Amino acid sequence: MARKQAADYEQRREAIVDHAARLFASRGFLGASVADLAQACGASKSLIYHYYPSKEDILFEVMDSHLLQLTGAVETVTGSQAPAERKLRDLTHRFMGLYVGAADRHKVLLNDLNHLPPERRAMIVTRQRALIDAVQALIAAVRPDLATPRARRPLTMLFFGMINWTHTWFDPKGAASSDEVAELAAELILGRTR
Repeated sequence: MARKQAADYEQRREAIVDHAARLFASRGFLGASVADLAQACGASKSLIYHYYPSKEDILFEVMDSHLLQLTGAVETVTGSQAPAERKLRDLTHRFMGLYVGAADRHKVLLNDLNHLPPERRAMIVTRQRALIDAVQALIAAVRPDLATPRARRPLTMLFFGMINWTHTWFDPKGAASSDEVAELAAELILGRTR
């Protein structure tokens, strides 16, 4: 007879991923061992392996869960009936909220992709490209004057460059809120800076 899953199985998996995101973000994937993760979780290594077969599986989950949130934001915003400009503003604000709220996961996604096995890395890259393509289509809709076929991808990557690295400098207690930073990024793309 198959062993039953604990009622809090998914919560425990998520707690492991949360701890792993913090650990990998601060030490890097290679600098953090499963023993370190077990200690951070207040658990044994065998319990960690009960939930995830390998350290790479945990790394994948850290990245994939973050990408799923970003993709969900894109789907929600692009599926709305709002004008393209409003969609860009809304998406920029949602991205900033996710980057600030999940800075550890975002940092791991940006820094440790090359530590995934090739097939898992390909899955993450495919999701990233789909996300970029959706944002590119939105930017092309709001800035057809700039988003010529040749400039679409560079303009989209400039947009991501403005917000993707905020985890390295943004201070929630600083002079500007995440909403103000998001609005500034949207204004720059829209060409309406004050």
